[in-house]
Amino acid sequence: MAFITENTKKEVTDIVYNFFSDECEVDIKDIHADTNIINDIDGDSLMFLELIEIFKKKYNLDIELKTIGKYSVKHPVQTIGQLIEMQLLIIEHENKLLELDQ
Repeated sequence: MAFITENTKKEVTDIVYNFFSDECEVDIKDIHADTNIINDIDGDSLMFLELIEIFKKKYNLDIELKTIGKYSVKHPVQTIGQLIEMQLLIIEHENKLLELDQ
């Protein structure tokens, strides 16, 4: 678990924007918090899994994919902003993510 700082927020945002710009071949200037991942830039759910792996390595996270899956069912991600918020929650809470709903 990690405390989320402004630096962490900026770092996560930069990684997410750059990732989708590269993967979807979209100019980074065209990506913003309200960008719909599927409808606006032709992203997919596998990209979300790739990002999770990137962040697991970068922040040495201990979280199971099934935990993220269970959380995602109740809190679906459609936009870049929602994805960034979920990534920050994953970094901060790791396997205790599901406890946020209690």
